[in-house]
Amino acid sequence: MDLDDTHPALSDLAKRARRRVPRFIWEYLASATGDESSAHRAARALDRITLVPRNMRKVTPDLTTHFLGQRFDLPVGIAPVGMSGSVWPGAEIALARSAKRNNAPFALSTVAAMTPEAVGPHLGTGWFQLYAPGDPEIRRDMLARAREAGFTGLILTVDVQTPSRRERQRRARLTNPMQMTPRIVWQSVQAPFWALETARNGIPRLRTLEKYAGDSDAKGAVSHIGYMLRTAPDWDYLDALRAEWDGPLMVKGVLSAQDAVRAAKVADAVWVSNHGGRQFEAAPAPADVLPAIRAAVGPDYPLIADGAVRSGTDVLRLIARGADFVMLGRAFHHGMAAFGETGIDHVFHILREGLRADMGQLGIDDPRAVRAHLE
Repeated sequence: MDLDDTHPALSDLAKRARRRVPRFIWEYLASATGDESSAHRAARALDRITLVPRNMRKVTPDLTTHFLGQRFDLPVGIAPVGMSGSVWPGAEIALARSAKRNNAPFALSTVAAMTPEAVGPHLGTGWFQLYAPGDPEIRRDMLARAREAGFTGLILTVDVQTPSRRERQRRARLTNPMQMTPRIVWQSVQAPFWALETARNGIPRLRTLEKYAGDSDAKGAVSHIGYMLRTAPDWDYLDALRAEWDGPLMVKGVLSAQDAVRAAKVADAVWVSNHGGRQFEAAPAPADVLPAIRAAVGPDYPLIADGAVRSGTDVLRLIARGADFVMLGRAFHHGMAAFGETGIDHVFHILREGLRADMGQLGIDDPRAVRAHLE
């Protein structure tokens, strides 16, 4: 089967993934918070960005991107997604391997279903995403584990100051750890490939955090041991991380130009993100705030962005608004659920070919040159 013919767009992978996972898993992956307007706003903001083609130019698009001292084949990487292994068993290792093959960074969440130690042997460029533990000893132990496992970058996520409601996720009744209620079992039976792989791999758990769990029994739809260990990081926390981590340090979840300027004084990169619409219903779209943040931090400071990316065109739209690098989370998980590791590689292929085609239309060789083509 030629996936370029049968599944030429990221949306095609999403449709197949939805058919292959249980409903409660799809609701976990696809949902946002409140009326989900923040997630929809991010997509609409991208749709409003138009780029002016330039014709009669001979170009050879070069997607090579230098970012945080490394060379990547695309200006794209795999964003951290909590409990990737519940979306598809073994996802964390498959994602890491695909990222390595495609010379892209892979970010592992604190609340992944696999530990840094398990994923480490499969890494190319690995970034560890930290949900800030309140206990500094736990924090230092996590950092040591990530470093020893081969992760070279650290991402501090700062937009989970308080748990969000995530109403759609609550209605789906998915808990952490997963409880096999009759409802969950019935939905699992309707996704036989997912159920078989889950039976082979075991019920997904927050394995990185089990070392610190103690007597925790958090089992709610949006609560787990991670919430019990977590604190709301402040600027002093960022300073402490800077002192404890000697590799690239990124701050994820920034939507304010003022916060970006302050973070830029300590961190090596700022990640403009609305957490996929999962945290705050009224949050602005990353694409809308990027120009102000770019202006505030200056032309050369490294900026990452995410938010509702559905194509190579959307990657270019975010770069046009000021991003240097773009991360996708859901799309790579759609590829995994749709076709396994082959599906993850196909996501990279779709983005690569889309970027090349669009850069040809724009008459540019370098993705950052798109900034001169904003309408």
